[in-house]
Amino acid sequence: MLARSFAFLFHIFLLCGAFHGQALGQADSASQGGDQGASEVRTVQVGLYLSPPFVMEEGEVYTGMAIDLWQEIARERNLKSIYRVYSDLPSLMGDTEQGKIDVAVTNLTVTEDRALKVDFTQPWFDAGLRVMVSTNQKTNIGDIFHGLHRSGLLTGYLWLIAVIFAATLLFTLFDRRFDAEFPSRWRDGLAESFYSVMSIVTSGRVERKNLFGWVGRIWGGLWLVCGVAVVSYITASITSVMTSLALTSQVNGLQDLPGKTVGVLAGSTAQESMVRHAIKTREFKDIEQAVSGLRSGEVQALVADAPVLAYFTFQNPGLGVRLVGKLFEPDKYAFALPRGSDLTRPISIEVIAAYESRLIFNLKEKYFGPVR
Repeated sequence: MLARSFAFLFHIFLLCGAFHGQALGQADSASQGGDQGASEVRTVQVGLYLSPPFVMEEGEVYTGMAIDLWQEIARERNLKSIYRVYSDLPSLMGDTEQGKIDVAVTNLTVTEDRALKVDFTQPWFDAGLRVMVSTNQKTNIGDIFHGLHRSGLLTGYLWLIAVIFAATLLFTLFDRRFDAEFPSRWRDGLAESFYSVMSIVTSGRVERKNLFGWVGRIWGGLWLVCGVAVVSYITASITSVMTSLALTSQVNGLQDLPGKTVGVLAGSTAQESMVRHAIKTREFKDIEQAVSGLRSGEVQALVADAPVLAYFTFQNPGLGVRLVGKLFEPDKYAFALPRGSDLTRPISIEVIAAYESRLIFNLKEKYFGPVR
């Protein structure tokens, strides 16, 4: 009886050992499988658009806030990046929408129109638009004519020109009749009379021959008064218009852009914003070309993402450009992926983790200085 009980217990012990060994084997197998899955590296096509300080190229190395954040996410998710640089945003967005690249990395603004075509990750930067102008804003001839027309003075100038030509003709007719020494040819006579009229108008001097004694002197004095009045009118009106233009034509913010030509980056949200405001724009491929157009006078202002303009101004203090006005149309930056991408949720999780670990905060301080 005792031997039988001992044999039964020994059999149970062997069965337990077998089950325990099988369980350990399955656990080891699962662990090995999990480690193998975690170590698998996935290659992804990453589209870039150079936009300092978010995406910059230094030799053969890409840097910038967006690049640093992406590389940290790629490291956490075992993603190997193959970079492809795009010259403009429309091309980058088009290839993302068509699935030719796996993710678009730059300071890409989240908009409703774009969200209908691609998937966006969790936003990682709050931004908006600003206005950049030249520190040497000048008033050109076109602005002066526009100011004269708007004030009604241009019509007065046209009447003045008509009076000058009428006086030239009357002087010619008068002198041909009463002055024997006046040129006989009409061409020469008109030129002589025009010179006399312009001399009176511009300098107040009468260089005509006195044909009628004291009566001629009186008429000459009256012409002097007319000349002084005309010169004073022209001087005062132009001075008034230029003073007004100096106060009103300078760009100090969004409210001053109507009537101006504004530079924008092709395919940017700034371009969409200017179109909504019915403001004339000129497209540029990148920030360097846009600033060059601003300095050369091709455009009177430049509208782009506030952090991009702020960084460019900080890095190029001697270019003679500055930011004016307040930030408007606030927006957010995110990474873009093709619709239905299986990477959207994992990358969004990593962006949230980057917020919690203060990585994004540290990157802002790295590229924009202390965050206040």
